[in-house]
Order: sequence, then structure tokens, then C-alpha cells
Amino acid sequence: MGAKGFVEGGIASIVAGCSTHPLDLIKVRMQLQGESAPAPVSNPNLRPAFAYNGGGVTTVEMPHPPPPVVRSGPVSVGVKIFQTEGVAALFSGISATVLRQTLYSTTRMGLYEIFREKWTDQNTGTFSLTRKITAGLLAGGIGAAVGNPADVAMVRMQADGRLPLAQRRNYKGVVDAISTMVKQEGVTSLWRGSSLTVNRAMIVTASQLASYDQIKETIIKQGVMADGLGTHVTASFAAGFVASVASNPVDVIKTRVMNMKVEEGVAPPYKGAVDCALKTVKAEGPMALYKGFIPTISRQGPFTVVLFVTLEQVRKVLKDF
Repeated sequence: MGAKGFVEGGIASIVAGCSTHPLDLIKVRMQLQGESAPAPVSNPNLRPAFAYNGGGVTTVEMPHPPPPVVRSGPVSVGVKIFQTEGVAALFSGISATVLRQTLYSTTRMGLYEIFREKWTDQNTGTFSLTRKITAGLLAGGIGAAVGNPADVAMVRMQADGRLPLAQRRNYKGVVDAISTMVKQEGVTSLWRGSSLTVNRAMIVTASQLASYDQIKETIIKQGVMADGLGTHVTASFAAGFVASVASNPVDVIKTRVMNMKVEEGVAPPYKGAVDCALKTVKAEGPMALYKGFIPTISRQGPFTVVLFVTLEQVRKVLKDF
């Protein structure tokens, strides 16, 4: 059962990750909006200067404040990517997505199934909500620690197209991204933002898997629908919504910390997760933590539906193995 759970979860996760990759890319781009906006010029010692020349007055023009940052919605972000970078850009970093799902999601899905087997009451056959949440927290945290290098590579590859040409990293693929990071920034860069990745994964896995199981069981128990495709779609979409609401703030901070450029001799933009959160809220307001929420739910909903519907079908195919 142990190995089988990993295989089933891995196949379903890779299918779901690849099919919703463009939505994930749009989410990442939106989460980075406003991050690089120049700070307004503020100098209390700067005063208007007047020069008298032949009785005339010459005024030294004061610097103008920078133009406001234009916020774009998911549709306009997607259209802009398509127009400026081409349709292939919507799948930037998909090799990292495949590796991430192989490492992260396969681990968390397999471990959750193991916990379910171990913690299900043998007498009543019930797996309590508390145990579901605990299993999700543990499985998500371990999976995230395993898959963090692929997560960092994916975020960077997805964000690369928004940078000026001279600043782009131009990774050729996930292997090139990881090897380049190790050479230029050290092996520890592969686990940059890992605490955030672990926290987010624990929240997502606990809310996603536990809520799916709980909602599915309730629908069947209450006789609303039988155990079939309709129940799977309904429960998985509800689980996707719960996971999106719970994880979006951590996801925004994770994306920014992972994407920051660290150069020798130059102070990094953020000292850590808390510093990033404080700077984000101070510069852009508290709702910045829900930046990219529409594409998050637009991606998390279909992802969760594809994940669990595929998982249920794979289970049927492999039930005799």
C-alpha cells in the first residue's frame, strides 16, 4: 500500500500540475507586481532654488514623483505574456513543475495515504477530521522540504520573462536552473524560502486533502450524491477554494523571497520571510498578501479537481495491484 499510494499520487499530481501550469505562471507574475516599483523621491533638504538674472527669475524644476504602478488582472497579464513573449512563455518552467510534482506532491500524497492507513480506526473504519488535518500537516511539510529546489527553480523560470533582457537568468531548463544556482549562489540557495515552502505546503495539504476527504464523506453519508464523478468534482473544487484562501498570503511571500536576486556585496531585498511580509504590507497594503488570489483560485480549483478526479481513476486502474 505504501508504494502504491506514492505512485497513484505522483501520476495524478503531474497530470494536474502540467494541465494548470499557465494559470500558475500568471499567479506568480501577479504576485510580483509592484515589488520593483521605485520608491518616491523624498529629500527634506531639497528646496526650490531661485536665481536672479537681469531682473528675471529662473526656477529650478523639482523632480516629479514616479508614475503610479499599473495593476493588471489575470486576463491582461496572460494576454501581455502571450503578446510580448509568445505562447511558449505560458509554459515557462514546466520542466520544473514536473520535477516539483514528482518530488513534492508524490511525497505528500503517498505519506498522507500511509497516515490514513495507520490512523484509521480499525473498529469503526473512521478517519477523524483531527487526524486528517494532522496527517496533511506532516505530509505537506515533509514533501515541501524534499521538493524545495524544484520550487525555487520553477518560480524563477516563471518570473524571468518580466525582467529586462539584461537581467534575465535565461535558464535552459530545471537542471540548468538548479546547477546555475549552486554555482553562483551556493547549494543553500536551493532551499531559499524553504521555511515558507514548508509552511505553505502544510497549510495547503492539510486544507486540501483533509477538506476533500471530509466533504466527500459528508456528501456520500448525507445521501446528496453517490460516490462518483459528481461527488469527486464537487468535493475537490470546494477543497481547492479552502486551500486557496488559507495559503495565498504565505504563497505571495514565498514567491518574492524565492525570486529575489542576491549579489555578493549587495544587501538582499529581504532579510527573510517576516521582513518580506512587513515590507510588502508597508509598501503595498495588507491586501497585497492576497495579490494573485483570482489566478490562485482559478488555478487551485482546476488543479484540485484534476488531481482528485485523476487520483480516483488511477486508483480504479491500480486497485488489483
